[in-house]
Formats: sequence, C-alpha cells, structure tokens
Amino acid sequence: MRLAILEDDTLQSEKLAEWLGHAGHDVHAFSQPRDFIRVAGRESFDLCLIDWMLPEMTGTEVLHWLREDRANDTPVIFITARDAEEDIVTALGAGADDYLVKPLRRFELLSRIDAVLRRARPLAGDNIVDVPPYRFDTQGKRATIDGEPVELTDKEFDLAVFLFKNLGRLLSRGHMLEAVWGRNPNLATRTVDTHISRVRSKLGLRPESGFRLTPTYNYGYRLEQIEAVEDGVAD
Repeated sequence: MRLAILEDDTLQSEKLAEWLGHAGHDVHAFSQPRDFIRVAGRESFDLCLIDWMLPEMTGTEVLHWLREDRANDTPVIFITARDAEEDIVTALGAGADDYLVKPLRRFELLSRIDAVLRRARPLAGDNIVDVPPYRFDTQGKRATIDGEPVELTDKEFDLAVFLFKNLGRLLSRGHMLEAVWGRNPNLATRTVDTHISRVRSKLGLRPESGFRLTPTYNYGYRLEQIEAVEDGVAD
C-alpha cells in the first residue's frame, strides 16, 4: 500500500518509515504540512498517518483540508501524544478513521493500519476480485468477462486489478505507476496512459457495459460502476 506520513519529529518519522517499509508498504514521509498538502493535492494515497501537533498547522486543520476542501476520503490515522478523551473525540469527529497515542508500538500500528484498510477497501487483499461481469484471479493471473478469458499482459492485468480493487476512487498516475511498476524513476507517467488505453479497450470499459474509466486532467483516472443502460441509452 502507498502510505503518507506527516510527522515533524525526524526520529519518529524515520522509525515509522522503517516499520512500514519492512511491512511492504511504499512510504512517503513529510515533515511540513505545506509539503504534504502540495503533494496530496496531486497524488493519491491508500492511507495517511498524521501527527496532531505540527508546525504552522494542526493535524486537525490538515484533516479538514483533506475532507472539506479536497473532498478526499483517504483513510487517516492520527498519531499524537494527546490522550484525553475529548482529544480522541475531536479527532474522530473531524474525520479521522483511528487514533493512536504515542509512544507507538510497532505491531499495534501495523494491525490498526490493516484494520482501517480492510474497512475502507474490502477487496484490497482478495485473491479473487469478482465485479460482474469481470473476474480476476490474482494468483493464477487470469481475467474473464462473463466466464470468457481475456488476454492481458502481466502489467495490464496488474493495472486492471488495481483499478477494480479501488473501484470509485480517483487514483493519481504516480500512485498507479508505483503500485504496478514499483518505484522506478526511469518510467514516465505516460506509461500509465498507454496501459490504461489498452485495459479500457480489452475489457470494454465503456458506459454501455456498465463501467466508466475516466481521466482527470493533470491527476489520474477513476474507474466507476454506473447504472445499467436500457435500450442503448443511459439513464
């Protein structure tokens, strides 16, 4: 998973990045709210860890920016030394999905992250992704439409699975590039556009089939499931 950390304590941030990296996550760490906001305005993440006490802004103000200004529902876990009940209620009421009090414990943190991600993205860890008429077997790398096999390259398959596991989410090109190709500075985001075009064509991701794969200028793509069409005309 692609995780963002907003934590101004360098030692704490490095420790978190190490724990999460060893658990297999791709970690992007920020020490300043303005840097996080700049990047989060053009990139998507699977989950954010946000400290409460930050320079220039509080964690709740950053969360308000995500939820209200950006209408961004990315799961957020607050990490803070504040442990009063009213603080926890404030954070959860502001839109946080969970709350952890420092000092953090490694395995509790990883468990909380997994729990939040399971609630937010139920299909994320499944070996079978079944969104009729599409079905993907991630172990066997087999894709079918109404039971009929579809020939996809490995990268096309991985990209299709990533899109269906994140159905309805707006995903940045950088997020898709990192999830499917890994962190490779030699690859251009145009690679994503080329593979998106192929996946859309091979899977028939068009409104008449009940799905829409649309671009967002200077950001990325969203795969949406839309209402069934009747007599060839959408409602």
